[in-house]
Amino acid sequence: MQRLFVLLFVALAACSQPAAPSPMAGMDHTTAHGSDAPYDALFIDSMIEHHEGAIAMAQQALQASHDERIRQLAEAIIGAQEAEIAQMRQWRQAWYPDLPPTGGMGMEMGPMAVPDGDAPFDQRFLAAMIPHHEGAIAMAREALQKAEHAEIKALAQTIIATQAAEIAQMRAWLAP
Repeated sequence: MQRLFVLLFVALAACSQPAAPSPMAGMDHTTAHGSDAPYDALFIDSMIEHHEGAIAMAQQALQASHDERIRQLAEAIIGAQEAEIAQMRQWRQAWYPDLPPTGGMGMEMGPMAVPDGDAPFDQRFLAAMIPHHEGAIAMAREALQKAEHAEIKALAQTIIATQAAEIAQMRAWLAP
C-alpha cells in the first residue's frame, strides 16, 4: 500500500509540474504565441509596428521641439524608418502573400509615444526614444540569429548600427 501511495504521489507530482523550460524559452516566438508563422513574418510584423511607433514619436518631436538637433534626429528617424517599413512590406507581400497578420513576436518594444509630464518635451522625447530604440535593437539581434532571409539579417544589422548610434547621441544630449 505504501508503495502504491509513493507511485501515485510521484505520478501526481509529475503531472502538476510545468515542463522544464528549454534553453531557448522566451525566444521561440512561434510556439510562445501559438503561431506556426515563419520567424521572418513575425519579425516583419513586429518591426513594422515598432517603426510606426517611432515615427509617431518623431512626428511629435517635429511639432513640439524647438531644438534643431532633436528636429534633425526626428527627421532622420522618420526617413529611415519609413523606408524600412516600405521595404519590409514588399518582402512581406513577396514572401508571405497569403499569411494573415501574425501579431508579431511579442517582445517588449519600449514606449510607443512620448509621455506627458512636467519635464521639458525634449527630455521626455529622448528618455522615451532610448528604450524604444533598445527594443528594436533587441529584436534585430534576435533576427541575426533566427532569420531565414539574408535581407532580414542585413536589415537587422542596419537597425543595430543606426539605432545604437542614435542612442549614444541621445544619451549625450541628456547628460548633465
